[in-house]
Amino acid sequence: MSGPDTIGVGLVSVGWMGRLHSRAYRALPDHFPELGVRPRLVVAADPVEAAREQAVTRLGYERAVADHHDVLADPSVDVVSICSPNFLHREMAVAAAAAGKPFWIEKPMGRSASDSRAIHDAVQQAGVVTAVGFNYRHAPAVQRARDLVRSGRLGRITNVRGSLLADYSADPAAPLTWRFERDRAGSGVLGDLLSHGLDLAQYLVGRIASVSAVAETFITERPVPGAGIVDRSAAATGAPGRVENEDYAALLFRFEDGAVGTMDSSRVMRGPHAEYTIEVYGTRGSLRWDFQRLNELEVFLDGQEVDGYATHHVAPGDGEFARFQPGAGTAMGYDDLKTIEAAQFIASVRRGKQLAPSVADGLSAASIVEAAEASLADGAWHDVARVDGPVTSTAATPVLDG
Repeated sequence: MSGPDTIGVGLVSVGWMGRLHSRAYRALPDHFPELGVRPRLVVAADPVEAAREQAVTRLGYERAVADHHDVLADPSVDVVSICSPNFLHREMAVAAAAAGKPFWIEKPMGRSASDSRAIHDAVQQAGVVTAVGFNYRHAPAVQRARDLVRSGRLGRITNVRGSLLADYSADPAAPLTWRFERDRAGSGVLGDLLSHGLDLAQYLVGRIASVSAVAETFITERPVPGAGIVDRSAAATGAPGRVENEDYAALLFRFEDGAVGTMDSSRVMRGPHAEYTIEVYGTRGSLRWDFQRLNELEVFLDGQEVDGYATHHVAPGDGEFARFQPGAGTAMGYDDLKTIEAAQFIASVRRGKQLAPSVADGLSAASIVEAAEASLADGAWHDVARVDGPVTSTAATPVLDG
């Protein structure tokens, strides 16, 4: 480490998520003082000159470089955030592991289960701790939901329903960026959105053992972007190009303990912006959560006074809420979830113990996607491959004090 209180941070890719990681690191001394760290933003890498300038002038990095290898080779960099597009994840993560650098990587961890396995194996061999961006886990309402499920308050879990509906690609005139290309993105909503929902389902209930799937591409062509157009929300007027991955997918799945589930996702839904929901039903009660109402959890328990769902507004005592707000009714936001994620990552590094969602968790989600894609090919149910390594979805919720 750079010193007893300082931890040197390197960033790869200065996009929206890179900016969010940077703000999360800077927020740690305020929200998690017990960690005893003072993040030092050392160096950011991005091939785009304007992004490098922003890394220094806006985000506060000491310097910026074009090549991510310069970040990994810097001895003052203790941890690395990898926020690049999917098709670069495998190369960068394997290189970070080989360099002995703990890293925090966004999901999907790779374009495919093969990419994710390569990252997982490199990490296992190097022995570094990691974090994967399953940020919805960290919502205090989700933490309370997990406590209710795992304590048996809902009884025996019978079924789970999930839905991840978004409109970020609903405009047919939006450009054909890398996200629609099989070689660079891998799957469409299966990896981009459903990996979040599948991780949530496993985090709340347990391991998903088998899956059946259907999928469809509703907007089959999009205009090829002109030079310099990379924003997926920008209009483009080029010649049409073929969309190579799915706009919509729906899954049936079975949990290892016998519960069943359904989950669907769309990136072209008209109306919902980020309607990410999870519902858990048991023999003594049920619960449901919607990301668009981040700070609320609807709960029904046998014997409660209210006949039907009661709305619980998260408050101190639920997850890490008290670190951000003093009482119920004052909302946390998306950025706060990434700060919790950063805290789990840094606590993992300092303790040498995997506390944050790990690359094993990333591979677990990718293995479900792999089984779903096999089902798309033949219409059959497929078993999900087991993952070795520290899968934190089944572990106790980490305590981050000190």
